[in-house]
Amino acid sequence: MPVFHFDNGCCKQEKEEENASTNGDTNGGMRRSNSQIAFHTQGRKDAQRAVWQEVDKLVEIAPASQKEAFAKEFSGFKDLFWRFLEESGPSVRWEDIQPLSKDAVIPYSSLDEYSQEATRELLDKLVVVKLNGGLGTSMGCTGPKSVISVRNDVTFLDLAVQQIEHLNKTYGSDVPLVLMNSFNTDEDTKTVLRRYTSCQVNIHTFMQQRFPRINKETLLPTAKSCDMTGPNMEHWYPPGHGDVYQSFYNSGLLDAFVRQGKEFMFISNIDNLGATVDLKIINLLMQQKNREFVMEVTDKTRADIKGGTLIQYENKLRLLEIAQVPKEHVDEFKSVSKFKIFNTNNLWIKLSSIKRLVEERLLNMEVIVNNKTLESGLNVIQLETAVGAAMKFFDGALGINVPRRRFLPVKRSSDLLLVMSNLYSLKAGSLIMSPMRQFVSTPIIKLGTHFDKVRNFLKRFDGIPDILELDHLTVSGDVTFGKGITLKGTVIIIANHGDRIDIPPGAILENKIVSGNLRILDH
Repeated sequence: MPVFHFDNGCCKQEKEEENASTNGDTNGGMRRSNSQIAFHTQGRKDAQRAVWQEVDKLVEIAPASQKEAFAKEFSGFKDLFWRFLEESGPSVRWEDIQPLSKDAVIPYSSLDEYSQEATRELLDKLVVVKLNGGLGTSMGCTGPKSVISVRNDVTFLDLAVQQIEHLNKTYGSDVPLVLMNSFNTDEDTKTVLRRYTSCQVNIHTFMQQRFPRINKETLLPTAKSCDMTGPNMEHWYPPGHGDVYQSFYNSGLLDAFVRQGKEFMFISNIDNLGATVDLKIINLLMQQKNREFVMEVTDKTRADIKGGTLIQYENKLRLLEIAQVPKEHVDEFKSVSKFKIFNTNNLWIKLSSIKRLVEERLLNMEVIVNNKTLESGLNVIQLETAVGAAMKFFDGALGINVPRRRFLPVKRSSDLLLVMSNLYSLKAGSLIMSPMRQFVSTPIIKLGTHFDKVRNFLKRFDGIPDILELDHLTVSGDVTFGKGITLKGTVIIIANHGDRIDIPPGAILENKIVSGNLRILDH
């Protein structure tokens, strides 16, 4: 079996030759000789051939009932792997980034009001897609993240269903909810969906493709069979949310919705509780038929400095991620003064355009190389793509700078504290910020490792504090909160190692630093 030694995803021999063949001229280096070009081409072909053979073996030994499905999915894997071999260096030349044109990103406030009489007509053109491939392991939960309770025993999935059902009941529309699952979440999600059979929402699911992880040294798949149960599961992965286009197409749902007269899909992460259907944006899409792709962006804060932003590049509007930025320009990329907006991953995309681009095989997004380590200690890579990176392939792409309320992700327990608090109320599946809050922005909350897991987080709060007037909260160490607590301004609570701080019931902390050891004991 051929073995290829790689360094950071690049063939070492090829990388050394490439460095030797460049000499800093204005074209990025001296022109390679014909023999050098032939060497690089042959190296890639050899790596490609070896992987193709291993993947084809997996198809051969797959269960007969799954051979066709795996063959189709591995075709996508082969395409992604070849693009990975082809890519070298940053996909963006920093000096070629152009300033955004005036009409590249428009403010949400500039959108026209929609006609109430046309609301049903607008909604009937829409499909809502939620990215539901993630597990709740980072928050200490098992199963799909979408079934974690976020407020009053209501889950992410409950909220998504309630939002769509409210629209359908209110306007007599037929907006379907579509979940893109991964093989990690598909079975559990389908089980949970049984509880929604009486809801006025047509719910559909499709599954992301399943790709084999790759040995970082040999660049060969680590999977020895197509079995994805037990210890074999770690050899497989879902290839990022950029896979939504191909998987949606493969499922047959895309064609079915187009035949039904649906025109656009609204896609978002299921853990973004601010990502609700917006009639003003649908109205814009229906008025400006040239818009194939709309990305919601919002103003960047210091908490968002690593988020992808929009740039003008080669006369196209496109997403720039931090991984694409040359090292010497990373600080510039993080600058809030230069790059003032970031991608919320709330996207509005024309269905017929997705169909065209998939069928013409034009969606060649940048390959994201994600390094992982298996339980055995083996270093592997998984190749992924991002859904927003497809923006540059669509005509009439547009950014809309939306209010921060449309970006409310729950990634950590700190976010959970926000959405469970009196800062929000729940109405028809949507979180509404309290009018009592004097600031548009939400507080900055940083909870220490004692709060990382949902179970531990809940044990440490007898009641969620009043945070209507909170600006900043930092909690570190062994800290618990009693009932009826109010936090205002900037509050910092630090329990040193071995100490414990119990904030007593009814306490009001305003612009306070609490440290040391404080325990309230029953007597």
